Amino acid sequence: MPSPYRAIFSAPGSKEFSAAGFFGRMPLSMMGIGVVTMISQLTGRYGLAGALSATLAMSAAVCGPQVSRLVDRYGQRRVLRPVTLVAVAAVAGLLICAQQGAPEWTLFVFAAGAGCVPSVGSMIRSRWAEIYRGSSRDLHTAYAWESIIDEVCFIFGPIISIGLSTAWFPEAGPLIAAGFLLVGVFWLTAQRATEPVPHPKSQHTGGSALRSRGLQVLVATFVATGAIFGGVDVVTVAFAEERGHKAAASLVLAVYALGSCLAGAVFGLLHLKGNPSARWLVGVCAMAVSMIPLLLAGNLPLLAVALFVAGLAIAPTMVTTMALVEAHVPRTKLTEGMTWTSTGLAVGVALGSSAAGWVVDAAGAKAGYAVPVVAGALAAAVAVLGYRRLAGPAATGGRGEDDRHLRTDDDERVA
Repeated sequence: MPSPYRAIFSAPGSKEFSAAGFFGRMPLSMMGIGVVTMISQLTGRYGLAGALSATLAMSAAVCGPQVSRLVDRYGQRRVLRPVTLVAVAAVAGLLICAQQGAPEWTLFVFAAGAGCVPSVGSMIRSRWAEIYRGSSRDLHTAYAWESIIDEVCFIFGPIISIGLSTAWFPEAGPLIAAGFLLVGVFWLTAQRATEPVPHPKSQHTGGSALRSRGLQVLVATFVATGAIFGGVDVVTVAFAEERGHKAAASLVLAVYALGSCLAGAVFGLLHLKGNPSARWLVGVCAMAVSMIPLLLAGNLPLLAVALFVAGLAIAPTMVTTMALVEAHVPRTKLTEGMTWTSTGLAVGVALGSSAAGWVVDAAGAKAGYAVPVVAGALAAAVAVLGYRRLAGPAATGGRGEDDRHLRTDDDERVA
């Protein structure tokens, strides 16, 4: 492991919570694509599969920030365990209804419940932020490491989910994803020493973290970015099936994540100076441009190459996004702020997967790649229009109004 990565793991407990976070985040890459594969296997309807995947994502978008807000107030262990049990129970209901051919409305009800999953990535990043607050270099490396873990999940998650659902039985992918969630969350919440100290309700002034103008830009851009990811997932499965190699979709999507993983590993070694908002804008625009070659790919090997190149822009952009969230959101709302970016992605995945499913059903898989192309153009447009909010000084950040309020209270107690 390169020395900057080795250095961040000198903190006690860091290896353990990062490992738990790996298992807890596997469902992020497995559940949606697993549902798409399961439903397409059982019914052959990509429109229904995309709509259910969208329901999962929208439910996560609605519930995620609320769960994280509760975590900021009451702590990770107290909130995450019951929420996870609810989500796992809903996944079980979804699989039973799908296998038994229950009415479609029951699938949507349980899909909505299954989307009530905690944002495990935000929980892990908030632990890193607590450990390395004030050390921007170490925090940059920690965020880069977590982006690498995200991409490793997206390399192996689709392979496991699609592979099991096609080779074993259709419900296998989502079932294993639920198991990973259960193990990861309970292992993480057993580690109390590194858990961020919750902030009582009295310290949560100013309403939601989303009131930050900078965070609003990040979330809006990530809605369009999520549509890229959701569209690519659904269309790639359909593209591979049209060519008689449906199981190969997992490998192609793994190559997409591999490009991001490698870029993130290199990015974490760099000690970059200058305005991070400028790097973020370049990253978003690069993601948008990288979608265009997908329209030209006529076979799976060419598609894999195009997706590998497209993946190179993802992790560096995500790492920079977390740094911008930390700068624009008060410390007492950091977990919520990080979750809002995940929420933006979830909403986008919902829109992108749903739109892609209908386009595939209507015009075929190759035409479906127009969805991520359009989504990329929208992401770039929003990023350009909102750039000034990120480039200027943050109204409230990691050392903003809430932190000044906390320091004042501490001074009064000392006096």
